[in-house]
Amino acid sequence: MEIACNVIRQAPLIAELVNLATAQSRGGAPVQPPQGDELTEAFAANVSASQREALQAAADAGDRLGELAAQLRAALVAASPADTAAAINAMIRRYGAQPYLVEDVGQPFHLHFHGSERDPVDALGGEFAAALALIVDGYGAGRFGRCEASRCDAVYVDLTRNGSRRFCSAPCTARAKTAAYRARRGGESVS
Repeated sequence: MEIACNVIRQAPLIAELVNLATAQSRGGAPVQPPQGDELTEAFAANVSASQREALQAAADAGDRLGELAAQLRAALVAASPADTAAAINAMIRRYGAQPYLVEDVGQPFHLHFHGSERDPVDALGGEFAAALALIVDGYGAGRFGRCEASRCDAVYVDLTRNGSRRFCSAPCTARAKTAAYRARRGGESVS
């Protein structure tokens, strides 16, 4: 189903923006999130050339990307499914997520979403809010979370078949497994 393909493409971008702009520790080490133009440049490296150019041309894109990241984090780490839904619905309203059909080269028409404004951050806000709504609709509200590894507050979006993801990355998974092994063996925990 094409909607699933679009969601699959958006999910890592959502997590990357949130982790870039809001995580205070990643992979066991403290990090200083970039702000302003630094955030724009860091995030723009992950998007298409046209999106990158639009973000770089927007005067206050970095500050607004930071605001969007904070709203996305609130949805991803919400305490309950109702809180997740409320946060996503608020973003859909704020960014005016609107569906439209696109025919990409070599693909049939399929749905895309964008914000109601022509501003690139609002467009991303609409796309990301709609993607999260589709994930909740198709997979359930329990597919988001904060990394369970120690000293990591990065987030993840879990699109695995069985919904078993608990860590933001393979290195955090390895650190957690090593710490658990050492705890079982009576050794010191590494984090």
